[in-house]
Amino acid sequence: MTTQSLSIDVRLLSTGELLDLFQTLRAPAIAEMHGEYAARLLRQPGLRAELSAHVLLSNPIASWLCKAFRPVDAESGRGYNTFRLAGRVVQRFPMHTRLAPSRFDGEPAYHLIYGAYRSLCGDIHMVDEVRRLAPGVYLGMGTWGFTERQRQVALPFLLEGPAGAYRGDLGEPRVGFEVGRREIPRLA
Repeated sequence: MTTQSLSIDVRLLSTGELLDLFQTLRAPAIAEMHGEYAARLLRQPGLRAELSAHVLLSNPIASWLCKAFRPVDAESGRGYNTFRLAGRVVQRFPMHTRLAPSRFDGEPAYHLIYGAYRSLCGDIHMVDEVRRLAPGVYLGMGTWGFTERQRQVALPFLLEGPAGAYRGDLGEPRVGFEVGRREIPRLA
């Protein structure tokens, strides 16, 4: 299924409507998320976020293409983002993946935890949450920030796929990193 065959056009929804929709969805299983998933930003929560997203993720020099995942075991996985950077396709921003309670409603979500690896996304405490919208279509809510208040701002995106194979692990793990309440506030 693709976004064209969905009964609702998520590209037209506000951030608040996307967050409401996200809270009605279920998390995919770890094993379901395997391969590269074409990525697209959805409506962001204000002009500043829209401009930042455009400058950082969809400009002529660097454009965001996809997120990719692979299961490591029944409870966790790994992943990365792919960009077209000055005409070359490159992988950046490795992540640890796992199922955990969503910061938005406490229900299970597929979490992308960037802090587990050394990268800019890890440095800014980025954590994405993903839920299945339809077979092969996933709604994500990105968060980042240095304070709890900053990390409550939902930055919606859409994933479709898998559209390609996982290209391989990358990144240097952060020594001593453990997932905590900063990454998953409702962690037991």
